[in-house]
Amino acid sequence: MAGGGVEDVYGEDRATEEQLITPWSFSVASGHQLLRDPRHNKGLAFSEAERDAHYLRGLLPPAIVSQEHQEKKIMHNLRSYTVPLHRYIAMMDLQERNERLFYKLLIDNVEELLPVVYTPVVGEACQKYGSIYRRPQGLYISLKDKGKVLEVLKNWPERSIQVIVVTDGERILGLGDLGCQGMGIPVGKLSLYTALGGVRPSACLPITIDVGTNNETLLNDEYYIGLRQRRATGEEYHELLQEFMNAVKQNYGEKVLVQFEDFANHNAFDLLAKYSKSHLVFNDDIQGTASVVLAGLLAALRMIGGGLVDQTYLFLGAGEAGTGIAELIALEMSKHTELPVDDCRKKIWLVDSKGLLVESRKESLQHFKKPFAHEHEELKTLLEAVQSIKPTVLIGTSGVGKTFTQEVIEAMASFNEVSLSHLFLDSSCRGAKQRPCEKCRNPSSSRCRTRRRTRSARPRRPTPGARARRCSRAAARSTPWSTRGRRSCPGSPTTPTCSPASASASSSPAPSASTTTCSSPPRRRWRRRRPRRTSTRGLSSRPSPTSARSRPASPPRWPPRPTTWVWPAGCRGRTTW
Repeated sequence: MAGGGVEDVYGEDRATEEQLITPWSFSVASGHQLLRDPRHNKGLAFSEAERDAHYLRGLLPPAIVSQEHQEKKIMHNLRSYTVPLHRYIAMMDLQERNERLFYKLLIDNVEELLPVVYTPVVGEACQKYGSIYRRPQGLYISLKDKGKVLEVLKNWPERSIQVIVVTDGERILGLGDLGCQGMGIPVGKLSLYTALGGVRPSACLPITIDVGTNNETLLNDEYYIGLRQRRATGEEYHELLQEFMNAVKQNYGEKVLVQFEDFANHNAFDLLAKYSKSHLVFNDDIQGTASVVLAGLLAALRMIGGGLVDQTYLFLGAGEAGTGIAELIALEMSKHTELPVDDCRKKIWLVDSKGLLVESRKESLQHFKKPFAHEHEELKTLLEAVQSIKPTVLIGTSGVGKTFTQEVIEAMASFNEVSLSHLFLDSSCRGAKQRPCEKCRNPSSSRCRTRRRTRSARPRRPTPGARARRCSRAAARSTPWSTRGRRSCPGSPTTPTCSPASASASSSPAPSASTTTCSSPPRRRWRRRRPRRTSTRGLSSRPSPTSARSRPASPPRWPPRPTTWVWPAGCRGRTTW
């Protein structure tokens, strides 16, 4: 292209751009068809002009309801449901009839609706997916389609696909093999791509590869929507996956992102290693979770000091998430220390359902666990591993609950000086404005070194006029403010006055019964003020306090504003904090 750019052949740079109509279509939906198109349907938000232009007159009630009002009504209905699965069904119905309103609702209420469209409610939805199934979402590729996968992909109406989330349903969350009913996971994941990542919904494609299921409950369920056969394995399974990956690259180009979601351990690592060199692939359980945990570790080390290589890591759980996090930590340690990755792995220990990964168990371990099996005696429980290895970082990636018991936490705290609660205690101390610090017990927040100075809490030295006004307000109070570290200004309680000489003096007389204590605290610096502009005749642009425009009944300004501004002694402009 002109200018030395690279042509966007596959359209990956347009993934976040809005496309009003399908590029290859020759007609625009209108009337009854438009109301059933979730991408363009606006419900009662169509204006009078739009109803005439798109032949909607009479197909909608006469009322015109804005999108904001529709959002308010739907949120009211969602909050009235007591069963979480009913909220999920209502959100899926909304997505099927009004896509714009669905994503606006999700973006504006992401904290409340994220658990509904994804975990944990989506797990129950996948278990009952056959019973609540209404309209197809995404593509279903089964063993019956072997040899015709490319034709199946071409049946999808969209051509500019940028992200594909695919699952085979063998390990859905922590629920096990759900077969074809795992489609709820790709659909929910891609909803987050749009709501949180800004990817066009038309650029996303959820796919479920149905190779059967080993779940006896689903095989005997009359409402199951998948193949009623045992799960295919071995060569038959890999041939279907190979055909699928080739068809994706042929139909959508080599730049389309394929995310493997909720594959079993024995397939997830093999698929990621096999296609990472020929396709743009990503596994959220192995790589996505690892990146988030590594970012948290790096942030914590900035607070307590040290580096990744200075820590000893112990993981509870040696599945996709645990081994993925451990491998990424080892790679990051090797990158910064230039040590071999094998040496960095020796500081990382993993505990699975049978105990600590050690050298004596290496023959029976899966291939992705073997790099983390080190020389050590066999330990069966997490508490024994903590007491023996003495880790400084404990990470849980197991689906089994109630494993971080009180004994485990006390064992961790017995040989670690800095605990998580201590770090939280320090962070809560920062930013307090008038509360004494719990670490240094200094009642002055401006002098506490453990608190972070924020812009809003920066002390500023007031102007002389502001200090005089504070003197007047303090005189009206029955109880004077504390005199610790503050200047004193002589004056009368009834007629408070403050002279320039007394206010600016470094040593002032002690306050008496007729003396008002100035309320201004000690300040660090002067507030910067813009110098006064003067006219070409040398006259000030503003009248002086002694001019005829000033009111004689009011007291004169203190001190009178100079016609030529002079910076205070010792002031050097703004100070960098």
